Amino acid sequence: MLTLLIETFVPLDLVAVALLLIGWLVCSLIIEHPPKGRASVTILMQKYRHDWMDEMLTRQPRIFDATLLSSLRQGTTFMTSASMIAVGGVLAMAGNAERLDTIIMGVGIESHPATFWQVKLGLVALVLTHAVFKFIWSNRLFGYCAVVMASVPNDPDLTHARPRAQQAAELNIRAAMNFNRGLRSVYFAFAALGWLLGPWGLMVAVAITAQAVLSREFASTSRDVLLED
Repeated sequence: MLTLLIETFVPLDLVAVALLLIGWLVCSLIIEHPPKGRASVTILMQKYRHDWMDEMLTRQPRIFDATLLSSLRQGTTFMTSASMIAVGGVLAMAGNAERLDTIIMGVGIESHPATFWQVKLGLVALVLTHAVFKFIWSNRLFGYCAVVMASVPNDPDLTHARPRAQQAAELNIRAAMNFNRGLRSVYFAFAALGWLLGPWGLMVAVAITAQAVLSREFASTSRDVLLED
């Protein structure tokens, strides 16, 4: 089987896969560690999360804060479930690779053995699995944040009230960071599907995905709104 794969895949396939991994990593690094004076939406939102916990200190009752955090956890739960279903769908498709080969041949691509398509779908499944792990951990961190928020005293003048609120803010930021990483994994999993059309299809899909991800963080209307403060 190994010999068959070596004969089937070309060096350009390895270049395309490397481009996917590098593009995924570089996008994450740029978004989480943006150039000085050009903050990403992810970084801008961190200030608002700190401000949220400062406001929580004096908000009575704190039903709004509890409701908002609950909605954030519901979002992570939904994305976890959706990603797990997607992984199952990709694995099911890999188990029926012969049918996929027939479909691909219909758009003018030559026939290949089932293992060829299973390797390509395996890459998609791995990227989606990474997303699942990130969404699960994000949900867990939002849970930690909820517990710490509940431990913040109602009296904001107590010495440990503000530090405790800032602890909750940091947990909230870490949860959001992992959620965003999960979303990027989903984006690049879609890009990985481009490999079904060959190495050039994968490279084009990676370029489009990277442009979309970075534009949302650095050239979106939402970023302009956040900068109005």
